[in-house]
Amino acid sequence: MHAKISEFLQSHELDAVVVSKQENRQYLSGFTGSAGILFITRQNRYLVTDFRYIEQAQNQAPAFEIVRCAGIPIKTLTEVKASLSGIKRVGFETDHVTWESYQTLAAALPGVELVAIKLDTLRAVKTAVEIDRIERAVEIADRAFGEVIKSVRPGVRETDIAAELEYIMRQLGSERPAFDTIVASGERSALPHGRASAKIIAPGDFITFDFGAVFEGYHSDMTRTVVLGKASAKQREIYELVLRAQLAGLDAVQSGKDCRDVDAVARKIIEDAGYGEYFGHGLGHSVGLAIHEEPRLSPTNVGVLLAENMVVTVEPGVYLPGWGGVRIEDIVVVTAGKPRILTATSKNLLELY
Repeated sequence: MHAKISEFLQSHELDAVVVSKQENRQYLSGFTGSAGILFITRQNRYLVTDFRYIEQAQNQAPAFEIVRCAGIPIKTLTEVKASLSGIKRVGFETDHVTWESYQTLAAALPGVELVAIKLDTLRAVKTAVEIDRIERAVEIADRAFGEVIKSVRPGVRETDIAAELEYIMRQLGSERPAFDTIVASGERSALPHGRASAKIIAPGDFITFDFGAVFEGYHSDMTRTVVLGKASAKQREIYELVLRAQLAGLDAVQSGKDCRDVDAVARKIIEDAGYGEYFGHGLGHSVGLAIHEEPRLSPTNVGVLLAENMVVTVEPGVYLPGWGGVRIEDIVVVTAGKPRILTATSKNLLELY
């Protein structure tokens, strides 16, 4: 991590960076506390936080000098900079710093040129340790899904299933849900982000599950669509279409491939079947310390190439308003050949009786 930030400072001709986004702060220092900033120069590394996190910071970020602040961490940078020399150009995270925080930062660092930067790309290629943590989060989600579907029956509310799913994941070692759990049944399965509601699950419903676990800060993300009872001919048609697109998308994931081109492979299958307008989101995204990271497999992500040890989702869907929808999602590790698929749950259409 230290080599990455050193290279970043040099390539952007910066004397220092202020890191405020929690994921980047944890990635670069190991500190998991909810309050604090990093101030990293070419020679020095500081972690500024308040009294609640001093001991935690000392334990988690031994490579950083811990600076205690009494109030807003940014204001303490005045004192930190005063002990240094040659700090003229400082980067700040433009996608995270608010206008108010920018003004505070400018006041804390008078005479310094503040340069807008983005650090998220540093996290794009995962280390072996990171991949292991993501894989553990995937395993938890897989196991939890295998248990929760035993409880799916007519008359149960979506919220009841979501609550049980999250409880099982916690029992299996998840720190928290990776995001608001989606359990969307019947017509609601046409909502790509249909959070669990009080709707009663009924026979014949498609049920889309989209959920994930968190293990040591790293997220998983999986989607499966099942049917309660026997699937109709149309349900099978749409399901098989999405599955074909998903399998083709998986086959297209390879280091050196353009993210837009990978998306296009799966998208074309759905478009050729006449359902292109009902697949309105990107094919996938990276995961890690955040649930949505770069790069994204999207029609708009042009010129961004996949690299070995990136971890991405592949999740095409078809959503028909007033009828229902299907999404199927796996997490994979990008390699020089076929991707390594981490999600183990079967993708055969599951009919629950």
